Amino acid sequence: MNGRGVIFHADRVLAAVDSDHAAKSALVASWQRSFRLHRLDPAQRRGPERISDFELAAARARCEPLIRSAQASLDQLFLAVGSSGYCVLLANQKGIPVERRSAAGDDDTFQRWGLWTGNVWSEQVEGTNGIGTCLAERRALTIHLDQHFHSRNTLLSCTTAPVYDHEGQLAGALDVSSCRADLTEGVLHLIATAVGDAARRIEAEAFRLAYPQARIMLLPVADTTALIAVDRHDLVIGATRTARAMLDLPPGPISRPIFARDLYDAPERPAVPALADAERSALQRTLLSTGGNVSEAARQLGISRATMHRKMARLGIGRGN
Repeated sequence: MNGRGVIFHADRVLAAVDSDHAAKSALVASWQRSFRLHRLDPAQRRGPERISDFELAAARARCEPLIRSAQASLDQLFLAVGSSGYCVLLANQKGIPVERRSAAGDDDTFQRWGLWTGNVWSEQVEGTNGIGTCLAERRALTIHLDQHFHSRNTLLSCTTAPVYDHEGQLAGALDVSSCRADLTEGVLHLIATAVGDAARRIEAEAFRLAYPQARIMLLPVADTTALIAVDRHDLVIGATRTARAMLDLPPGPISRPIFARDLYDAPERPAVPALADAERSALQRTLLSTGGNVSEAARQLGISRATMHRKMARLGIGRGN
């Protein structure tokens, strides 16, 4: 982009930042964060920051399970898009690519644009961009051309999806980027679908690797990402982010006992979801064991007394003490 183009884009961004469009536009809200919170200049020409080789090696070591889980999906995704001038990046939770795929003939171009391992693509450093904004907003998105905050990034098109670990914590982001100017809305939609599917495959593989001795089961719902890990005592010891949403579990280690058998209907009706019945059964069983003491039951389940009462009311369970 020439000097005049840089100034035009910067003026457009700053005009939007000073407007009241942020309440209606996620893009403008990101531009506002970039300018007001992170104090970035859209006309700034310096390329992305880069960490040292030592720091990159340490970053890769910290997210080694994620990298190992992603290998097959990265290869598959690159096989689908690489010949068309795209690169595939796997970034950690700080927005630093730690693994990548691109055609050898495109490497010089992508390295020049900063689409390389060790460069920092967080929103705090690079403003609105695919990887950084995806991590900031925890959602899949595309930042296309002049949607980028910095003028120097307006020739890039980046489609990104968040990746969560085996405990439902944000682990990083999967990105497909290109410098092509001829991308249509239809092509971007296909890329977004491919990136989203690959991100879910990475999560599933990471989940399986995290629980090598457990049974991996699919909850009885129409979503193949709702996986649970079950130990030899039939206790649920792990759940993917999708499964946690269905079971009302926060990210992190599972602190309350959940029996896998309670999450499924009787054998003669295996395909019918029974999550509400399972939750009702768990609450009733705990209340029974505490003699109807709601406070003690809530403590054993790892929830507050108020939450316990709300669940009881929603599930039609009579109040105890």
